[in-house]
Amino acid sequence: QVQLVESGGGLVQAGDSLRLSCAASGPFFSTYTMAWFRQAPGKEREFVAAASRNGIATDYRDSGKGRFTISRDNTQNTVYLQMNSLNPEDTAVYYCARAKKQWVMPSRIDDYDYWGQGTQVTVSS
Repeated sequence: QVQLVESGGGLVQAGDSLRLSCAASGPFFSTYTMAWFRQAPGKEREFVAAASRNGIATDYRDSGKGRFTISRDNTQNTVYLQMNSLNPEDTAVYYCARAKKQWVMPSRIDDYDYWGQGTQVTVSS
């Protein structure tokens, strides 16, 4: 059984940084793409970033490019999201997720089947 547990969220000011972590349990962590999504109040869940199984290939939503960095440590079964220059529009619950299929790096919600419980990120202006 796969379990994902996020941590690292909090209340910060605009311009600050946060590093989110997602610890995964279960087999074959290193063979699946891992991703971060977020959901703001009253909005749909949206893609933030994804990292390929070895972390070499990454993908980001446009608003995160240059500010967010996704990485993973397959020896620790953990994926990270470093977020810099945060702004109030980044306020949301952040979720990590595992892709349904191996060897792909999707960005659609429907392509992920295991999700964490989420961690709240609040950015004040």
